[in-house]
Amino acid sequence: MDQIQQQLLDWLAPHGISVTERQFEQLDQYVDILADWNERMNLTGITERAAVYEKHFYDSLTLAFYVPMDKINTMIDVGSGAGFPGIPLKILFPHVKLTIIDSLNKRIGFLKHLAAELGLEDVNGVHARAEEAARKPEHRDQYDLATARAVARMNVLNEFCLPFVRPGGTFAAMKGNNPAEEIAEASRSLQLLLAKRTADHKLLLPLEQSERHIVLVEKTGKTPKAYPRKPGTPMKEPLV
Repeated sequence: MDQIQQQLLDWLAPHGISVTERQFEQLDQYVDILADWNERMNLTGITERAAVYEKHFYDSLTLAFYVPMDKINTMIDVGSGAGFPGIPLKILFPHVKLTIIDSLNKRIGFLKHLAAELGLEDVNGVHARAEEAARKPEHRDQYDLATARAVARMNVLNEFCLPFVRPGGTFAAMKGNNPAEEIAEASRSLQLLLAKRTADHKLLLPLEQSERHIVLVEKTGKTPKAYPRKPGTPMKEPLV
């Protein structure tokens, strides 16, 4: 085990999370595949191994500090981009059945290739707009956990993500700086989508000390028929 791997282990250990040798192999392979594909398509501005470990892997895995991943069977990652937080969580919690939704087919192609190369089973890549996918019975009100990482403001994210979550399930919005203003303006969207905010956890990246927030929302009922609205509408006319 090298210094970068040891660091990740040290960061996760206080939260009862361990990493096997095989999982470290998968994470390192992820770094290599990400750097390779990034030369052909813009996936991330961060490809240096130590930075990927902190700003992508650790940042993604912090969700497991606040969500009991051992009790999560089905998870959907909305607007996953280069696979964060979904793929790192899938690597460390391989029992989770992961669905990834992205509107860009090239990114879904990358993620399918990545999952195959890493030997990950039960990873389903879906090329679709979130507003369209959430209307399909196989996705609507189905998932234990939905995640989105820095995709849009909370009132928009709620409409993108909550329709996927089963009643009693969780939506976790992974944000950067203090989202208090976003949380305040999202209160009506939570009412309309039958959900309630249960927590806003603040943390810092270990080396960079950048602020991160994980906002947890509980789904209290089935998604009303009116939501989500037509593709593009949540961004143009957020629920306020």
